[in-house]
Amino acid sequence: MDLPEEKPAGLDSPVVPKVLKRMAKAQVAVFRATNGRIGSTWRVGAGWRKPVPTLLLKHVGRKSGTVFTTPLLFLEDGPDLVVVASQGGLPKHPQWYRNLLAHPDTEVALKGERVRRVRARVAGPEERAALWPRLVDLYADFAKYQRWTDREIPVVVLEPR
Repeated sequence: MDLPEEKPAGLDSPVVPKVLKRMAKAQVAVFRATNGRIGSTWRVGAGWRKPVPTLLLKHVGRKSGTVFTTPLLFLEDGPDLVVVASQGGLPKHPQWYRNLLAHPDTEVALKGERVRRVRARVAGPEERAALWPRLVDLYADFAKYQRWTDREIPVVVLEPR
């Protein structure tokens, strides 16, 4: 189940974020119900052949103050966890990213583990350049997403606190 090299028609449709949000809610519910035994691995797109670990990111709405949980692919980098604000190559940054900029102290849930407290920060240019090839190796579709959008996709480092 490979993604097309070219940006799919309709990717910028307002329906796409709504579909992604519903899928994410289902994954969060299953992950929580099974303590990550189900829902802690992404098997879509490039993840079909090479499954990718996922975590649950808690974030607080920058305007509403509402608490949200979003499943994200992640890379372990020593004690840090690295996530990518790709949103499938959509033109806007995902809500969770904008929320973390406003409220960087948060928590993540990992398979079989208690909640881990973290502080989010955006990787600087050099750090992003070093992490990006590793992230693409983890999930090859990140490279396609970057080609599909005009924005530079942010890389976020979640440091233990």
